[in-house]
Amino acid sequence: MTESDAGKDRGTEWADRPPRIASALCGDGDDIARARRLSADFLARVRTEHGLDVSHRAVDLTRLVVGELVTNVRKYAPGPASPDLRIVGDAVVITVRDRDPVLPVARAADVGRVGQHGLEIVMSVARSFEARREPVGKRITVTLALTDDPGDAPT
Repeated sequence: MTESDAGKDRGTEWADRPPRIASALCGDGDDIARARRLSADFLARVRTEHGLDVSHRAVDLTRLVVGELVTNVRKYAPGPASPDLRIVGDAVVITVRDRDPVLPVARAADVGRVGQHGLEIVMSVARSFEARREPVGKRITVTLALTDDPGDAPT
């Protein structure tokens, strides 16, 4: 992943150029680990360079979601994956593009099923989830909060 855009502060410049990182993964065996590591590094830079609050939970969930989405590309879609992460307000928006036009479908819960729970997990932690066909392939977009929601804290 290479950083393609970065705002210098949280001022009006962010409206036009929010912090962002994008990549074209080559399809080798290290793609998943590389994407997870670089997404965590991106959020660390957002925290230190831009002064945004980014919880440890947000970093962990971002790594999880990026890992699941890139894993799905490796398993089900031919060709490269193109992950893109950007900061929008108080959220990180994760977009992964691939060349397969078939949209993913979360399967019904089944405690006896081994594997194939990734999309269910992603949808359960996401603020929003969208799968959309594009002229070539599809785009999956997931939005996660950058900070923990106090309403989610255990009582």
